[in-house]
Amino acid sequence: MRKIIVDKEVFEKFPGFNRGIIVIENLENKDAESEIQKMLDEQMQKRAGDGEGVLQSEFIKAWDDIYVKFGANPNKFPPSIKSLLKRVSKGGQIPFINSVVALFNIISLKYLIPCGGDDVDTIKGNLKLGIAKGDEDFTSLGSTELENPENGEVIYFDEVTNNVMCRRWNWRNGDFSKITTSTKKIVINVDGIGPANETLIVEARNELADLLTKYCGAKCQTDLLNSEKSEIEIAL
Repeated sequence: MRKIIVDKEVFEKFPGFNRGIIVIENLENKDAESEIQKMLDEQMQKRAGDGEGVLQSEFIKAWDDIYVKFGANPNKFPPSIKSLLKRVSKGGQIPFINSVVALFNIISLKYLIPCGGDDVDTIKGNLKLGIAKGDEDFTSLGSTELENPENGEVIYFDEVTNNVMCRRWNWRNGDFSKITTSTKKIVINVDGIGPANETLIVEARNELADLLTKYCGAKCQTDLLNSEKSEIEIAL
């Protein structure tokens, strides 16, 4: 039995943070799914219609403020939801990587929140969101170059191997735990701060779990981490 943990120091430094959790088994992930592509197109069109003004929303400013607080420049290293919005607001497209990734991009765009996930079978220990010491290992998605996070940076990492699943909270995923069409077990995080309160995060998390069940045959369990409950056990 292992755990999903948010270090209590994260809640102390960033009060009001909520992390919705979806633990997934029996996944059937596909390269393409026309209904999912249609939903993704609809969300991209909606946000493109908002224009670059959406980047000034309170949802995005809340993440910018957090990044500054732990020493990261949110323009140089944009939070994941900001990256998505910057792309679509300029008329760009979000590629369809696979069904699971497309579904959490849909939820990200709809609710203006970061969503991300990792292949649990690649992770040896507890999955922890915490403060980096700077000696952890990170290889960016699609890269082979090994690097280390900055001391004090918020990272999501494997407590046994010290391999980082995501740098700068939700800026960039690590390659080793990426979700592929072979992935069967996943933990997905749905993060909220500022106006993305607990109620909204629970709504977004539940909608995403329902979509994963419908389109990917997933067996989903949901939970919520916050200052009152900073860790859960999982049987994966």
